[in-house]
Amino acid sequence: MPEITAVDDLTDTPHAELFERREPRVVRLGLDAGDEVSAHTHPGTNVVFHLLDGRLHLSLDDEIHELAPGDVARFSGEREIFPHAIEASTALIVFAPAE
Repeated sequence: MPEITAVDDLTDTPHAELFERREPRVVRLGLDAGDEVSAHTHPGTNVVFHLLDGRLHLSLDDEIHELAPGDVARFSGEREIFPHAIEASTALIVFAPAE
């Protein structure tokens, strides 16, 4: 039997884990306007960053990308990531092991 969960029911902030085990790791990221997550990397993974609502700047190394609802960014976890919310935002992020 599948487990059905609404993204809005994942309330831990800023990261809400979808699974107890962390491979693959799937989190809901919730940021208020002006909030940010310090620059960091996720070595050994491939990342899928899906913005569900809001608007944010996603810095990857020296590149800045403005994401709108529905945008999906795919990138290596070796890159330095720095999300900064322009307005209140929710994203679903998947960290899959890199081969």
